[in-house]
Amino acid sequence: MSIKGLILFDIDGVIRDVSNSYRMAIIKTVKHYCFWEPSIFEIDEIKNEGIWNNDWDLSLELIKRHIVSNRLTITPPTRKELVCHFENLYFGLKSPLESEIWTGFIKNEKILIEKNIFSELTKNSILWGFVSGAERASAEYILKNKLKLLNPPLVAMGEAPDKPDPKGFIYLSKKLLNQELGRSAPPIAYIGDTVADVKTIINSRKIIPEQKFISLAVAPPHLHLKNSLKAREIYESKLKIAGADFILNSVNDIKIIFKNLFF
Repeated sequence: MSIKGLILFDIDGVIRDVSNSYRMAIIKTVKHYCFWEPSIFEIDEIKNEGIWNNDWDLSLELIKRHIVSNRLTITPPTRKELVCHFENLYFGLKSPLESEIWTGFIKNEKILIEKNIFSELTKNSILWGFVSGAERASAEYILKNKLKLLNPPLVAMGEAPDKPDPKGFIYLSKKLLNQELGRSAPPIAYIGDTVADVKTIINSRKIIPEQKFISLAVAPPHLHLKNSLKAREIYESKLKIAGADFILNSVNDIKIIFKNLFF
């Protein structure tokens, strides 16, 4: 079989809606330590800086900025303290081997992608996988339990440097294509919902300029609500400025455009 291309997917905001899970954990964690709840749009703003892919570090940064800007006499938590509180909110009763006993915000997540897309890609000689900043237990819960994917190729948190560092993306691309990247390798696309995801592709091009990399971007689900049109336009403009090649209305547009990308 001649491989036509490879599509790697981000998970949060692309495969699943994390508005009421990871983002809610950010909001409630920040409130716990500095008595202020950032809005979901304020979270967008800091994510658009392109360096806060890790939600623990993002939460800690929001806390520190709020303390400084409001001249509060509060000591920010240590990263270890914050992570513990965040995880208790997100997972509840946490056991990576027993997801059925989780009670946290993770149970609020909804799938954004049509389940047959992956078989459709495979049928058309397109490989696929996932590069995510989520923990492996969380990512596999969605991929295996919800989407019923068998052994999905995945690079998760802690298995590579945080995006926009492209090492994890490049590693998984080489592994799935089973060859060095460059002029002779098929095109590789990555779809994400943040500036950091777009910059991952930009940084990959700097390392391997001979390889065709394609940046696909989609605004996160909360920006697709009727009263968020203006905010979505602003968000998408920042994705374009960062270097996104295509802005999709939905991750499910993949099934419409993949032939234009690779054939």
